[in-house]
Amino acid sequence: MTETVPADPLARPTQRSQAKADRRAALLAAAAGMFAERGFNGVSIEDLGSAAGVSGPAVYRHFASKQAVLGALLVGVSENLLDGGAAVERQAADPAGALRGLIAFHVDFALTEADTIRVQDRDLDALAPEERRAVRTLQRRYIELWMRVLGELHPSVGADELRVRVQATFGLINSTPHSARAGTSHTPDASVRPVLERMAWAALTSR
Repeated sequence: MTETVPADPLARPTQRSQAKADRRAALLAAAAGMFAERGFNGVSIEDLGSAAGVSGPAVYRHFASKQAVLGALLVGVSENLLDGGAAVERQAADPAGALRGLIAFHVDFALTEADTIRVQDRDLDALAPEERRAVRTLQRRYIELWMRVLGELHPSVGADELRVRVQATFGLINSTPHSARAGTSHTPDASVRPVLERMAWAALTSR
């Protein structure tokens, strides 16, 4: 009798599985750009497939529907924000360092994921209800993470004001990259980042 060897969870992905993961990532990247430009309702499955170099029907090997593509895009970015923000908080030496780290982290997100921000602003309601709830829950936890860090830096500030400061800062950071990108490659101007970071710090810590 041949003994079955359990799969090694740390084994490197096979060429086939890596190709599938790369194709899925390409579809999500294409979706972010096309949804941002045309809106969710203005893009078809065939459009997404063509942009990622596959046929329309081949998209269904990765996603059950166009709505599932949108869900993966927006839930995924919300998970990444929360996970990344939590890592910044863990690694910081003190509250001030944590806040500066969070600001730098979110500015980097806004400058590199401007299309995804536009999609969320416009097409969040097109998500399936359970995915919309997931995004809202992840966003709330991300806001609360920032509030916790800011509250440690300014313990006399109440929760309501902490929330206002954090949400206003997100509005500042998330809206600026749309007008700050230059050239056909949409590469952010290097001078934008320090300006955003200084303005965010001032908005959060002003007395």
